[in-house]
Amino acid sequence: MPSGPRNDRPWEAGPGPAGWQTVRVSNDPTTPVPDAPAAPRPPDDRDLAPQFVLPLVVRIERAAPPARTDALETAARAVLLMLDDERSTGDGVWARAVRDWQDARIRKVVRRARGAEWRRAEALEGITVTGGGAEVRVFPPVPLDGWPKDLARLQVSGTDLDDPAPPAAADPSAPVLWLNPDLGMSAGKAMAQAGHGAQLAWWALSDGERAAWRDAGFPLAVRPADPARWTALTTGGLPVVRDAGYTEIAPGSCTVVADHPALR
Repeated sequence: MPSGPRNDRPWEAGPGPAGWQTVRVSNDPTTPVPDAPAAPRPPDDRDLAPQFVLPLVVRIERAAPPARTDALETAARAVLLMLDDERSTGDGVWARAVRDWQDARIRKVVRRARGAEWRRAEALEGITVTGGGAEVRVFPPVPLDGWPKDLARLQVSGTDLDDPAPPAAADPSAPVLWLNPDLGMSAGKAMAQAGHGAQLAWWALSDGERAAWRDAGFPLAVRPADPARWTALTTGGLPVVRDAGYTEIAPGSCTVVADHPALR
């Protein structure tokens, strides 16, 4: 059975199909995430639970950095592969950590590595995902204060990437993670947000829809939304990521809409 949030957990806030429209998430590794940006509510069970983070490491070699869109799409697929991996479900060796991570606040942190740093990261258990010119390794969730030494020493900053040419238009028949066109986010921040969007889409799908996506190889695109369509996207019942706002952007900002064909 694919991993997902417990039914007794109030993961979402706001209306939407099957109750999966919005969730507030963070890529800050240490700061508790309030449920409401303007008037935080008292801590709930998720705040009291042990806090975990999903580490992702993107390979950025000085001579050949990946294109920004490749990195964003690869990070999103890496999250899906972690959620779907047999080690993350049932009695798998990562299953307890994944459940504990999903029972608390959902956090993802993207760090960068090159050369020997990357080789040390690859030696740790995890999954390396490639896409275009990007390589991203995702690791099972770890406690906020329990990062492996070879990951803790990696830098969070310095993940500013560019696309050498505008990416092709997204295939309307495939899943698309639409980025807020009015927010300027570093590549690392946007990678974490794309991962959040992919996770929300995964949670919203039925077992059969998840299997179909898996069998197709988890195709997806990450693109900036047309500003004229953004309001319609965020109010149309699709899963929406709202950031906690501790880094780069304002609290409560809608960062990503997860537009999977099965959810339209």
